Amino acid sequence: MIVCIAEKPSVAKDIAALLGANRRVVERGVGYMEGNGYQVTWTFGHLCTLKEPHDYHPEWKQWSISALPMIPDRFGIKPIDIDNYKRQLEVIERLMQTATMVINCGDAGQEGELIQRWVLQRTRCSVPVKRLWISSLTDEAIREGFQNLRDASDFQSLYEAGLARAIGDWLLGMNATRLYTVRYAPRGQVLSIGRVQTPTLALIVQRQMEIEHFKPEAYWELKTLYREVAFSAEKGRYQDQVKAMQALEVIRDRPLTITSVKKKAGKELPPRLFDLTSLQVACNKKFGLTAEEALTTIQSLYEKKITTYPRVDTTYLSDDIYPKVRDILLGLVAYRHLTTPIVAEKAIRKSKKVFDNSKVTDHHAIIPTGQPVHGLSAREGQVFDLVARHFIAAFYPDCEVSTTTVQARVEEVGFKTSGREVLKPGWRVVFEQDKAQARKIEGDKDEEAEEQDSDKVLPAFVEGESGPHQPDLREKQTTPPKPYTEATLLRAMETAGKLVESEELREVMKENGIGRPSTRANIIETLFRRGYIVKEKRSQLKATATGIGLIQTINYELLKSAELTGQWEYKLRQIERRELAAADFIHSLKEMVVALVAEVMSGRSSIPPAVTSEPNEPIAPLCPRCGVGRIIRGRTAYGCSAYASGCNYRMSFEEYEQALGASLSR
Repeated sequence: MIVCIAEKPSVAKDIAALLGANRRVVERGVGYMEGNGYQVTWTFGHLCTLKEPHDYHPEWKQWSISALPMIPDRFGIKPIDIDNYKRQLEVIERLMQTATMVINCGDAGQEGELIQRWVLQRTRCSVPVKRLWISSLTDEAIREGFQNLRDASDFQSLYEAGLARAIGDWLLGMNATRLYTVRYAPRGQVLSIGRVQTPTLALIVQRQMEIEHFKPEAYWELKTLYREVAFSAEKGRYQDQVKAMQALEVIRDRPLTITSVKKKAGKELPPRLFDLTSLQVACNKKFGLTAEEALTTIQSLYEKKITTYPRVDTTYLSDDIYPKVRDILLGLVAYRHLTTPIVAEKAIRKSKKVFDNSKVTDHHAIIPTGQPVHGLSAREGQVFDLVARHFIAAFYPDCEVSTTTVQARVEEVGFKTSGREVLKPGWRVVFEQDKAQARKIEGDKDEEAEEQDSDKVLPAFVEGESGPHQPDLREKQTTPPKPYTEATLLRAMETAGKLVESEELREVMKENGIGRPSTRANIIETLFRRGYIVKEKRSQLKATATGIGLIQTINYELLKSAELTGQWEYKLRQIERRELAAADFIHSLKEMVVALVAEVMSGRSSIPPAVTSEPNEPIAPLCPRCGVGRIIRGRTAYGCSAYASGCNYRMSFEEYEQALGASLSR
């Protein structure tokens, strides 16, 4: 019997239908489907997790400095203590006893590979294992995947990278959290520290400190109005008011002369396709969705088979997608007015900015599948529209523009202005419903830059013409950096805190970003849950006093450096590519944990007043359902911190108070 293991029941149902496994052996959501020589079963995301400290040594259950560093001789896994999770694991274990082959049908990514490998280990799988690797859940993609099953050994490095990530997070999170909590925190308060969580919080705190300590400086801008067009002094800002006034006096009542008129034809390429981060950024800017909401929505579209695998970090397609483009476009029935001109062409455009095998590893960019679209929620419709229009625009002609630069002089003071005219809109027609989106689509421009880059058509200036003008000198002040929003924070995480405007450079820096595209939303949500950040003025992120105090308390730079954490992320990618042994990465983290404990214990740091200025938050009680996570305060409810591992336990305020009292009494 061939056993197929999917990551969730809905996917298992689709696979079973295609394989002819139509007999249901299911009770209370647990079980499998059987038929035609196959047994198709499922997980609920993670069924297993790394063992807790006390599972290795009973004395590690107490939060004590003397127990640190906690470094197990060998890491192990255990079932997550949720009833239906354990029952499903028992089902899989029974199926393994008669299996002749196993097909890993888990989510085609690092986390999906880790989920399945842990289940196979726990159920003592001893038969050959094949891997179903697909980028969409359409029937066609699943059939094609089963026709091209791959050996599990092809994904060994992917599993090792996921395992190294999990062990690294355990080593740093368990040891650093206990170390700083016991060493510095007031009684009952937990200082939660994580490999990605802490440097992300540090980015927000650093930006906040820059804003709070910013001292504005005055400067002066000299402009003049000629033929209803504003010209700016070529010098730019004047830092000295006296010199600015002198320049104003020089040009007052003297004619302005046009010295140069230059026109340059240019092209604007279509916007890039979406990876997960750029989609989350666009959804945050355009619809106000949080990173978590955007991820949940695009995941839902994937499971409804109308978009491809979402947890990707590339904006490119592989060459094997090109023959399918016409059918995908024809499937976008609601956009027929936009797709008809493309499919009418004998050969659809193929650009190296879209198709590049060297830029695609596990999966390609997020695109529509071309399957019929119906029954979407309003939010799903918005997100799908973004994905669909970007895909359509990729096959439109470039936008042709003409840029005019005009230079002028008044005595010895030079001025200039520029304007741009769209000659042929090309891909821009795809976004005509939202011209602001068409302008902003390729970058994170601020309002001032956007204003300067607007499609301003200039009158016909002639070199040598001269005439009166209206000079103006304005005093302005420098402004502080803007607070992070979820959109700009995602970009900062992607580039390890570097301010990067260029899309090309962003692509290069992704390997050194902190966190993975699929985990960044969870990290931001965790900071909210733990009360380290809040949202103000609808979208601005602000660190709380507790969050600021935590970062000020951490006296070990490695824990809060986005750049150094990005280097760890790069090493995990090296493990995926078989360029670095997972054991070497784990060994280096063990050494770092040992050094961390020694350095913190030898230091004389004390907890900053910022942490103690808020009411002390007692150590959170263990989740009564899974026994792994702790009950923590979210934005709207109390819930289990292990929600990323599948525990969705929630409790009321009264239940939380009772659990907290029981926890403190222990």
